[in-house]
Amino acid sequence: MKQASSVRRQALLTLCCIGALAAASPGQTQTLPAGPIKIVNSFPPGGPSDIISRLVADKLESALKQTVVVENKPGAGGNIAADQVARAPADGQTILSGIDTTFTINPSIYKSLGWRLEGLTPLSIMASSGLLLGVNPALGVTTPQQLIDKGKSRQGLTFSSGSNGSPGHLAAEILGESTGVKVLHVPYKGNSPAVLAVLSGEVDGGILATPGMIPHVKAGKIVPLAVTSRKRSQLAPEVPTTAETGLKELQVEVLYVAMIPTATPPAIRAALAKAFADALAQPDVKDKLAQLDLFVESVSGTEAEVMLARQRDRYASIIRSTGMTVD
Repeated sequence: MKQASSVRRQALLTLCCIGALAAASPGQTQTLPAGPIKIVNSFPPGGPSDIISRLVADKLESALKQTVVVENKPGAGGNIAADQVARAPADGQTILSGIDTTFTINPSIYKSLGWRLEGLTPLSIMASSGLLLGVNPALGVTTPQQLIDKGKSRQGLTFSSGSNGSPGHLAAEILGESTGVKVLHVPYKGNSPAVLAVLSGEVDGGILATPGMIPHVKAGKIVPLAVTSRKRSQLAPEVPTTAETGLKELQVEVLYVAMIPTATPPAIRAALAKAFADALAQPDVKDKLAQLDLFVESVSGTEAEVMLARQRDRYASIIRSTGMTVD
């Protein structure tokens, strides 16, 4: 009898374990989106944001065993892509990839975003990069202080950027406000034309994406004065940071962000955030991003929200004081 009772208890225990596993499995699978994942990138193909999106998409597809595609939706400083994702179902299947300016600059310079800032929340701050403060050799300066002195003696400097409201535009305004130098901002249609303007002497200088400037720096056609990131450039480690040169106010970094609809269930958000972190931790991903002078950040949750809010508050103050607008 005792043996029979022991067998029954063991059978009951086994059934309980099987039941617990069966109950746990659906909850585990539901933490990830049920179908294909689409990453909507707010910039054209070929740029840093697009490259990050595709690197992460490849890693996600392999790790999650799900289809992950990248769709480019450029325009209006990222507002078009943000609007599409903000309106998407909050099921984790639609993710926005872009840069922080859509969320930190656009709210202050656009009369209407076309979407609600509260409708999107950060999934991951994937990477960061600084800009390079460079000038035409004809200006005859080799340090930021010499640039400031030159600007004051000439009653002003001209600086190019990739567009109105771009990080380079904001950095030029910060340079002028923090040093007392009158800065005339000249917008171009993209980073490449803005670099060419520095090369040709159409403008005195630019505070622009490092990869586009470095080849001309190496050729001696652009004089590098400083980089605006927290760390020195991985492509030009000999160039000091703005903080090292005394221009602490000119620390301006571009944050590459992934955003999802705010209403996305926390379990799905957490699972995707971990998947993004795992993808960004891969050595080949880090190596490829380093070639673009991008530093992997992999920040999610409350910390990411705080970083974006801090950027937004800082930029809003600069925008108000300079009167920056977008037509």
